[in-house]
Amino acid sequence: MCLSFDPTDVHEIWQSQQFTGPSICGVSTHSLMIALVKFSAPEAEASVRARPLSVEDRQASIIDAVIPLLIAHGPAVTSRQIAEAAGVAEGTIFRAFGDKDTLIDAALAKFLDPEPLRRGLRAIPAELPLDDKVYRIVVLMQNRFSEVFQVMAAIGGPRPHAPGERHVFAEIIAEVFEPQLAELNCPPLRAAHVIRLVTFAASFQHLNEGMEFSTQELADIVLQGIAGKRTTTTPRKAKKPVTKESQD
Repeated sequence: MCLSFDPTDVHEIWQSQQFTGPSICGVSTHSLMIALVKFSAPEAEASVRARPLSVEDRQASIIDAVIPLLIAHGPAVTSRQIAEAAGVAEGTIFRAFGDKDTLIDAALAKFLDPEPLRRGLRAIPAELPLDDKVYRIVVLMQNRFSEVFQVMAAIGGPRPHAPGERHVFAEIIAEVFEPQLAELNCPPLRAAHVIRLVTFAASFQHLNEGMEFSTQELADIVLQGIAGKRTTTTPRKAKKPVTKESQD
């Protein structure tokens, strides 16, 4: 009885030189050699189809193409442009998301997900000196605000943030500063809010009126504020505004 085998088996047999006779299962070695020439190893590998992407993977690849297009074209971006950027057929977009608006909402939800920034902040090594920590935090926060403002300008308005998101960021930054408590002029939570305010304002083009600040400049400003020399001047009490009632 002769065992059956496919062309890939033939290739393995030939490589291992396991046949030396005039024929195998009634097939001459000459014929097998011809078959091996026609069915080379690269062709055998190409004959194995790549596993198709799962629905989730296909959706993710399409979503990743949306944000740059939104920044460039705004809500007027077409499904055809998205399909070309994602390397898929236009019909695939509608099968995966139903319509363009649903796709844009999914892309914005992923873009606004705060977790990547949180991971970046948590990854700052605890053993770094305070100035290095401040610089790294400013880089992460400034990049994040700049990206968000770009998208907000493109879509014509802000998107709501998750409740408590800002509080979580402040807590993470406070944990980063924990080893340097003695160097701070204020509680770490307050220092975190100072960094947020400075980087937010510096990233908002309408506020700085064309005045550009480098990351190092912002880091120096923050560091001077939260860990610099305290002022010895006694704080003045704010004067109450003069009103008609107070005059009476």
